[in-house]
Amino acid sequence: MIYTVTFNPAIDYVVRLEAPLEVGEVNRAAGEDCVLGGKGINVSGVLAQLGCGSVALGFVAGETGAWLERGLAAQGMKTDFVHLEQGMTRINVKIKAGQETELNGAGPDIPESAMQELEKKLDSLNEDDILILAGSIPKSLPQDTYERLLARLQGRGVRAVVDATRDLLVNVLQYHPFLIKPNNHELGEIVGKVLKTEEEIIAAARTLQEKGARNVLVSMAGDGALLVDEQGQVHRIGCPKGKVVNSVGAGDSMVAGFVAGWMQTRSYSFALRLGTACGSATAFSLGLATKEKIDELMKKI
Repeated sequence: MIYTVTFNPAIDYVVRLEAPLEVGEVNRAAGEDCVLGGKGINVSGVLAQLGCGSVALGFVAGETGAWLERGLAAQGMKTDFVHLEQGMTRINVKIKAGQETELNGAGPDIPESAMQELEKKLDSLNEDDILILAGSIPKSLPQDTYERLLARLQGRGVRAVVDATRDLLVNVLQYHPFLIKPNNHELGEIVGKVLKTEEEIIAAARTLQEKGARNVLVSMAGDGALLVDEQGQVHRIGCPKGKVVNSVGAGDSMVAGFVAGWMQTRSYSFALRLGTACGSATAFSLGLATKEKIDELMKKI
């Protein structure tokens, strides 16, 4: 089974204006949507589109948390959240008015007792289960939280997938994650240089393998993606053609597609292909990738 963890889920309140936003004035919306999300939840959503079951773990609070939980269930997603006694699941306001303005909520504080409850849920994971940790750590938790979780799972045969940046990513390499997914800019920040060529990107990915990562998937926006697998082989893929209308969730979609593709075939080249199709399908859509869009792009890659 695949498990995703989202520490700080959100309801994105997306407001569309027909004119530029006027600060200090009354602005009337031309349209609005509510999108349920968070990086791990995005991964679970795309896995569901691929017919690949998962359990979304994390923390919810208050009436907004109950709404998010009901909404995900209505989408056919299985969740097993820890319910916090204080605070409320955050609402992020996204104002689309030519330029996009965002106001992101802070989210509830997560006490130690809630972390222990999450750990108890993770104790049920068995060999060959996959745990996906995606995104940043809320300010109410220590920055070594990912390390704490992976240390607890060490030696159990659980495959960890980590999609995070800088120290959050580097510090978990000692636990030999199955997959990490930096983009080329994040990879450059980690190794301390601007990566200008494919050879430099490959060398940087191998550096992270030497520190413990098994597979390193590097996303490169419109230039496609590159995978250095645990056998040392390099897989390179371009992007299908299309108009990019949305960058939110594209990386999460790539992770979902890669994991689903690998689980279905145990082929790294197929996993990279499906991951690229999923990431592109989200980038070319107003929301997350749908099965129809993924299938369409798979024929073009």
